[in-house]
Amino acid sequence: MVSDGKRKKRDRKSKTQTTLDPTSSTINDEVFSVNNVEIVNSTAPTSAKKHENRRGRPKKRPKHSPEKPEKPPPIVNGEIGVAPPVEGVNRVVPEMDAVVKVFCVHTEPNLSLPWQRKRQYSSSSSGFVISGRRVLTNAHSVEHYTQVKLKKRGSDTKYLATVLAIGTECDIALLTVNDDEFWEGVSPVEFGELPALQDAVTVVGYPIGGDTISVTSGVVSRIEILSYVHGSTELLGLQIDAAINSGNSGGPAFNDKGECVGIAFQSLKHEDAENIGYVIPTPVIKHFIQDYERNGSYTGFPFLGIEWQKMENPDMRMAMGMKSDQKGVRIRRIDPTAPESEVLQPSDIILSFDRVDIANDGTVPFRHGERIGFSYLISQKYTGDNAVIKVLRNSMNLEFDIKLSTQRRLIPPHVKGKPPSYYIIAGFVFTTVSVPYLRSEVQISPFTFLLYIFSLYIVNVFS
Repeated sequence: MVSDGKRKKRDRKSKTQTTLDPTSSTINDEVFSVNNVEIVNSTAPTSAKKHENRRGRPKKRPKHSPEKPEKPPPIVNGEIGVAPPVEGVNRVVPEMDAVVKVFCVHTEPNLSLPWQRKRQYSSSSSGFVISGRRVLTNAHSVEHYTQVKLKKRGSDTKYLATVLAIGTECDIALLTVNDDEFWEGVSPVEFGELPALQDAVTVVGYPIGGDTISVTSGVVSRIEILSYVHGSTELLGLQIDAAINSGNSGGPAFNDKGECVGIAFQSLKHEDAENIGYVIPTPVIKHFIQDYERNGSYTGFPFLGIEWQKMENPDMRMAMGMKSDQKGVRIRRIDPTAPESEVLQPSDIILSFDRVDIANDGTVPFRHGERIGFSYLISQKYTGDNAVIKVLRNSMNLEFDIKLSTQRRLIPPHVKGKPPSYYIIAGFVFTTVSVPYLRSEVQISPFTFLLYIFSLYIVNVFS
């Protein structure tokens, strides 16, 4: 029996034995066919082998007919061989490895008691790596920061970060990490162009609901001038229908090419609205980065310190002396602290900004079939740049070359992370007034405030 089994093995081996020549182009397909692979147990008895071959042995494929050409073997790296398997399940998207989680410890100043600070609290948000060993995130994610740490995807180490610049108006912050280990194996994110309507976007970040990275997808629903809540300004923004929750702030929004087209920063929470999120587009992001690279610090976006109104009413245009072919907007008020107050006057009609005509509704041509507010032209400039403004005053066309600057208000809308200055004399505390200070003082409803004043009046009368 043993000798018969050996003879049977030797005879079978002689039938299927084939010498592979990598230079030969005529190799039988049976060598590469998975169905022809047979596992032989040399310790099993011969009868078991016959039974196993009779029931479980696959049928042999018929040999190729001479009419059909044989399939040539695959060529890998210029040589004939077996193609490597395609790794489709465990494929890692390179762009997601650049998304980091931001941990921040905040210590807000006490504006009512300016010599003190409030209790510390912690928050987590998202960010992503860009060129130059830098990280972008939202400004409100590191507002009043005491300590900022970053953690990469798939890592358990938190790296101490340094805040390079904070753009309060555009809600963008720039960070860096001094530890070289943080930058190992991380590829920076590349920026893409401004997307069009209905373009697909993917928001990546670390929102609430879990500790791992999260991906939500949607399309671009709207492109217009938006109100930035944190900065109290109006800049270009994207509206998308992808879910943006707490913790997504600072995370990138990718297009189909894997390019970053924006930064998630706020969403609309209303009972009549669903899935309305907002993204900071690449023109605003590039303006922030170039401003930092040109000046070594963030200087801000220039603004015209004016309030204007539309001129869509034909009777109003006639009263202002506008011709039928003239379009523009009327200046209602000029901020006295703005440098434009030296050349512009109330009731002036702004006809164009930097040689771009302004319509009666305050819009300018944007892209094919799209219009946008003319403040977009102003936001594309940098602090200290010059611009030509054409106005209509007393039925006369005038042109002024003005120097743009950042917005300076009598009551600043934010303190930019700095502690308030104060002065104490004879028991009185004097401090600078700001919008955050007014909000901190008015923490009760007007009705409760009136009841409080009335109670003080009753006490004084009957005491």
